[in-house]
Amino acid sequence: MSAPTTGGLGLVRSAFARKPTWTLVGSGALAHARTDHIHTAELEATAVDRQVLRACVEDVMASLDRFGASLASTPGGAGWLHVQHVPVRRFVAEIVRKLLALNAWEPFASAPGPLALAPYEGLVGLRSSSSREYLAYTVTWSGIAYLLGAAAPHNPTHSAQLRNRARAGAANTEPSPLPADVRRQDVLALSWTSRHAATLMPVLAELARDGQTSLLLDLATDAAERCSAGSVTGIELRSAPSDLFTLSGTAEGLRLSDDEHVVHVEGHDVQLPRLVRLLSVLLEISGGCTQPSWRTLVRAESWLDDMLSTARPHTVLLSNDTSPLGVLAAHVAERHGANSVHVQHGAWTAESAAWPALHSRDIIVMGERDLALGRAWVRHPDAEVHVLGQPRFDVLAGLGREAQRRYLEKLLALGSRRVPARIAVWACQPFRPDHLKSHADFLLDGLGEADGSWGLVIAPHPAQGADAFTSLLKRDGGPLVAVADPRVGARGCLAGADALASAYSTCGIEAALLGVPVLEIGPPGERTLDLAGHGLATRCLDAGGVAEALYALREPRTPIPQTALDAVCRWRGDSAARIARLITDRAASANGSSNPIHQDAGASASPQDEGASVR
Repeated sequence: MSAPTTGGLGLVRSAFARKPTWTLVGSGALAHARTDHIHTAELEATAVDRQVLRACVEDVMASLDRFGASLASTPGGAGWLHVQHVPVRRFVAEIVRKLLALNAWEPFASAPGPLALAPYEGLVGLRSSSSREYLAYTVTWSGIAYLLGAAAPHNPTHSAQLRNRARAGAANTEPSPLPADVRRQDVLALSWTSRHAATLMPVLAELARDGQTSLLLDLATDAAERCSAGSVTGIELRSAPSDLFTLSGTAEGLRLSDDEHVVHVEGHDVQLPRLVRLLSVLLEISGGCTQPSWRTLVRAESWLDDMLSTARPHTVLLSNDTSPLGVLAAHVAERHGANSVHVQHGAWTAESAAWPALHSRDIIVMGERDLALGRAWVRHPDAEVHVLGQPRFDVLAGLGREAQRRYLEKLLALGSRRVPARIAVWACQPFRPDHLKSHADFLLDGLGEADGSWGLVIAPHPAQGADAFTSLLKRDGGPLVAVADPRVGARGCLAGADALASAYSTCGIEAALLGVPVLEIGPPGERTLDLAGHGLATRCLDAGGVAEALYALREPRTPIPQTALDAVCRWRGDSAARIARLITDRAASANGSSNPIHQDAGASASPQDEGASVR
């Protein structure tokens, strides 16, 4: 047993029959337990085999699809499991992870038995996250007991936190009227994060240069993620109806009665009707644009139908067609006969996709290594994958290195502090707080051990809350630490850094393209972009590895071959123009024209400088 943990629940063996019972109790009772017991927090910290986890999740999702995919659909025929696959899959992964952790605890593995839940505990809750908006749903341990067959007469499906969110949601069911002044447009684009906007806007600007008009629908529910059309003529910006993402309420068809249907997960029988019942919680509560409720998606489909019927675009342009809004948009585009084009906005690895599925007709990927993944993930029967680079990287050559260096130095020189000789930038991800802290300790310890004077500037992910790094700034001793303005982000300062560190931020690719040394950090087994495998980064498994990598920077670096860069991202400064040409040529072909619509594919770039917005 590890050191005792206070608060929460514990699991204790409560019977000695041939098939023992395991009971969830308040952790205070564990101090008096005379049988095998463990705090649930310890179970949750148990490492599980990732390959086994993935295989079990696939099995559960396949069983769920056969059992319940037809239980609910939008009026346009989009099934609930198809559209909501990503949040459902993540929730299923939480269930499987807990079951595998239970099996990994030797006392339970040697004497498995039913779980008795904790009365009155909600069955679905939220785990902590450093993201401002994303709802990190999880199943509670009482929820696990319920899925395995425990009676729960006094347990609500929602935790108190989720019940409060549901009460705060509006019950408006009347759709906002379609604006009467929507005009005919050539392209309709959707964005709901700053990364989408930064990826799509250069393409829309190139289309506008060729006389192609665009309607950009901004579906962001976080003010920091909204986009601007700027002063480009030919791009019209519209926001979603103000009440679109406020809808909560019961998802009809998903409250099932118990029956004999189960799915086997490593010795456990998970009851499928109960699993669907818990999944309905995710669909009832509005989680903004990242996890819209089922009622929101039904209304969003109607709204998109009206938009496409009125604007009649030849192309629907997306930067995510896998999460709920993207799946829905690709579905609506197909019904309206519009070509769907997906532009990869973030780096891919075989394990990076929450759901390895792409639904658009044309898939634009960054580099040669993405080609195989793109082809493996496509779902459209006529899909084609094109290696055309990343539009938001077109402007990288114009970044002001000296100005960005001054920005980093000013951040670290607050008060009377002396500016360190070398500065590293940490491009973050919105990990859960404990994971974020482990990366911070990893990196700061390595910087402290490194030869020379190093400081660290933390560049928050656009989705992270401002308070995620408060404790890091109060750390005693070690390197100087500062946090970049979220509006600046990693791109606004990485060109001025001596090194960039990250687990799997796309900013690592940007740094490699600019010749900034990249450190891929994280313990063995942690997911990275594998830039190190292409010779574009140094893999650092611990603090000592960070120190070694930084020390090695004193020696002259061997130039990176262009083929290695192209494998990760084709970078010529003309990605937006090439994508625009693909869109217009495809439209001309669909219209039966022998002459492409596109006239001039010249690339344009506006440099980003000190303090420039990440968007």
